[in-house]
Amino acid sequence: MHNLFNDVRILKLPDSEISYHPSFISPTKADDYFQNLRDTTPWQQDDITVFGKSYPQPRLTALYANNNKPYSYSSISMQPSVFTKELLEIKNMVESVARVEFTTCLINRYRTGRDSNGWHADNEKELGKNPVIASISLGTERFFNLKHSTNPALKHKLLLEHGSLLIMRGETQHFWKHQIAKTAKVIGERINLTFRIIK
Repeated sequence: MHNLFNDVRILKLPDSEISYHPSFISPTKADDYFQNLRDTTPWQQDDITVFGKSYPQPRLTALYANNNKPYSYSSISMQPSVFTKELLEIKNMVESVARVEFTTCLINRYRTGRDSNGWHADNEKELGKNPVIASISLGTERFFNLKHSTNPALKHKLLLEHGSLLIMRGETQHFWKHQIAKTAKVIGERINLTFRIIK
């Protein structure tokens, strides 16, 4: 299913605890998950409000949870669906490495290079003080940018590969923002599963 002995890269960034597992899910299995999620997920596109202006969020999203708790960010409140068999499989695999039990999964679908996710920290109050965020990437590789909140010289760029797992924990969300930037390149779709705990 997945290789617990695969290489793990620890990002040596101050004020953070971030690990990257490049080949967490085998390519064949990752292909299957990608196709299943793309075809069966109840995708939605909410309007996001920035500086008083509303426009469609530049990606599609879906929310799953095992406790029926909604998730709110950027003036959007999402109601969860019940975890599917495939999502529970992935969730169990991720939990075996993250060593925490997640309640919720926010899924993002980036249809083209024009779809993106702007600078933010996962610091909503319902995520608790030092949230553990585990992120599975499926499909086309995209760059994950990190920048320190108070020291502009501190930044990092990581290519998130098909079938990879990224885990952020500890004080990371207090000190670092992250984004998936737009790209002018013609590229395929990416689906990203972010597991979190909503109390």
